[in-house]
Amino acid sequence: MGGFSAEDDAFMRRALAQAQAAEAVDEVPVGAVLVSAEGEVLAEGHNLTIRHSDPCAHAEINVLREAGRKIGNYRLLDTTLYVTLEPCAMCAMALVHARVKRVVYAASDPKTGACGSVFDLLEDARHNHRVLGQGGLLGEEAGAQLSAYFKAKRRRD
Repeated sequence: MGGFSAEDDAFMRRALAQAQAAEAVDEVPVGAVLVSAEGEVLAEGHNLTIRHSDPCAHAEINVLREAGRKIGNYRLLDTTLYVTLEPCAMCAMALVHARVKRVVYAASDPKTGACGSVFDLLEDARHNHRVLGQGGLLGEEAGAQLSAYFKAKRRRD
């Protein structure tokens, strides 16, 4: 893990801003940005599971859906997804099916992470497409944001 560029840093900061937008509407603060090979932002968004009463409305899924509609294709070839939390199994498999080239995530998820923490679905040799997964970019910042959100939520509840 590692080997991140200044461009990677900038896009992850944009994903962190999306995570803040999620928190502002009392969603779990996870944000994502999907970028083309040319550096164009195809879609960005955040978790909306609570607001939409939809267990599938994770940041990654919302962004994949928006980008697919934008380009008119469910295959999102040569794209990079920046996301503030390691994708779960649902999101990891959606990334494989969408043929995303690379996923850069900030904080690892030791409970449900599917990019190496608990499962490693992105680069599994049994798939006919593999997604390069890289974690740890601004992970402390994203992890602190998530921890603070859940700590405050426990105090409210």
